[in-house]
Amino acid sequence: MNYTIRNAEKSDLPEILNLIKELAKFENEPDAVEVDIQELEEGGFGPKALYTCFVAEVNEKIEGMALVYFRYSTWKGRTVHLEDLIVREAMRGTGLGSALYKRVIEYSREQGVKRTEWVVLDWNTPAIDFYKRSGANVLTDWHTVQMDEKAMKNFLEK
Repeated sequence: MNYTIRNAEKSDLPEILNLIKELAKFENEPDAVEVDIQELEEGGFGPKALYTCFVAEVNEKIEGMALVYFRYSTWKGRTVHLEDLIVREAMRGTGLGSALYKRVIEYSREQGVKRTEWVVLDWNTPAIDFYKRSGANVLTDWHTVQMDEKAMKNFLEK
């Protein structure tokens, strides 16, 4: 299969948003996506971009994406966080996800970071198995903690 992995452009944002919505559906959260194209553009393009996004094209159609950004670890310094790696359902198992994953790891090495990190749902065993085979350490003794807008407001108003 011929494919191209490249940096996303503003014109890709509608397809990127479609992929994000597809992922939300896959993760049983179809109504959770609140971001829109304008916010994606503001966050990813311009002098103070907050993220980098790679897209995977097959026959000039975007079939996958990976979105990364920098974090800072008190132990490691600057790290790369892989927020999401998404491949359309019809393209899974074709190697496209592996190619995006490889590009993320290459990018991390290019940036000189000491760690690339991400989270994976505990029921997504194909992804977990892939990450383990790639040499990644899948930590099972940590819990992801999140606080949404409502919870932050309630906490601060107590």
